[in-house]
Amino acid sequence: MSKFLHFNFRGNNFLLTAGRSIFWEEEKILILSDLHLGKAGHFRKSGIGIPQTIFKEDLQRLLSQIQYFKPQTVLVVGDLFHSTGNKEHELFLKWRADMPSVSFQLVKGNHDILDSAWYEKAGILVHNKELTVGNFLFTHDIATVEMENNRYCFSGHVHPGVILNGAGKQSLRLPCFYFGKDHAILPAFGKFTGTYAIKPLAGDYVFALFEDKVMEI
Repeated sequence: MSKFLHFNFRGNNFLLTAGRSIFWEEEKILILSDLHLGKAGHFRKSGIGIPQTIFKEDLQRLLSQIQYFKPQTVLVVGDLFHSTGNKEHELFLKWRADMPSVSFQLVKGNHDILDSAWYEKAGILVHNKELTVGNFLFTHDIATVEMENNRYCFSGHVHPGVILNGAGKQSLRLPCFYFGKDHAILPAFGKFTGTYAIKPLAGDYVFALFEDKVMEI
């Protein structure tokens, strides 16, 4: 299990993991975004030799976090899958069947285009645009929802990263958690994704991920 950092935010306890997820202690919810399962298979169907080990490693990392935190719910804020069905989707069904007691919920992202019957078969409860739990709103893309007073939003979509500059011209781009004034952005859980360099403002919180560490920047 990757290490984590405790972050008390708005009276709630969140564990930010080096495995690119957040465990919300009060609600026993494991929150993650942008797995893009099936992306490697999608590329292979197009003749690009992407190894299937990427897909297996992402699922193993998720399984390890489920076993460690024992959440009641796994909540994915968009892009659980990448495209239409391929072999990796069938492997996910077998993986999912091994944990029927864990609730899986998905707030659909722009890549979640599978038929509703498929999600039902996989035991995934789907929310088309947003989900509210307590005073928190969960959505895939912050730009698609209207913010309301006292309703803080968790989102994905951007694949946030932060650039750390070293001596000379050396620099390192790392995935990160971003907590702004009215919304947070989760790093992409899937390793077969890029990052977009964010520009935090004064008062924002940024937590970079490096190997098995979570570091506040």
